Amino acid sequence: MLRTSRLVLRRWRPEDREPYAALNADPLVMEHFPSALTREQSDAHIDSMEERFERDGFGLWAVEVPRGAGCIGFIGLARPRFDAHFTPCVEVGWRLARAHWGQGYAPEGARAALRHGFTTCGLEEVVSFTTESNRNSQRVMQKLGMTSDPTDAFDHPNLPGHRSRRHVLYRMTAEGWRGFQDGAAISRP
Repeated sequence: MLRTSRLVLRRWRPEDREPYAALNADPLVMEHFPSALTREQSDAHIDSMEERFERDGFGLWAVEVPRGAGCIGFIGLARPRFDAHFTPCVEVGWRLARAHWGQGYAPEGARAALRHGFTTCGLEEVVSFTTESNRNSQRVMQKLGMTSDPTDAFDHPNLPGHRSRRHVLYRMTAEGWRGFQDGAAISRP
């Protein structure tokens, strides 16, 4: 379990399935994915995320706002299951219910996930990727201090022929993360 000033990132519970299925059925939440998910697909995704915790020792945590909202989505670390020029790797990712967009939850939770990855798990690099058109997620990646090189852009191998196949890739090394943390601490009033 990870905690931030406003969030708890924790393992998945049975009561998370309904709100997670609702956000996966929202066409705006799923705008940059091939399609919304059925309840069965959403439940299977939770099962897969839980299996990854057992296998990797980290994963995509359910996110809740204490004294506010139960499960509002996920934030965490995962190993992508496809071949690309940057795999194998660990990705930081998030998906939140639309009612919780624009409140800074994605960067706040992702910072905690990155800290866990670099300090507890000893990762040397973490990536993040999204479609070229997903400017909101790209802004989160930039807020985290991740950087993108246009030569890293790629066609997602699991989306052949799909309009959202072209993806941008952002990276952060452990050294870059430490430097970003030091710079953020210095610039705070």
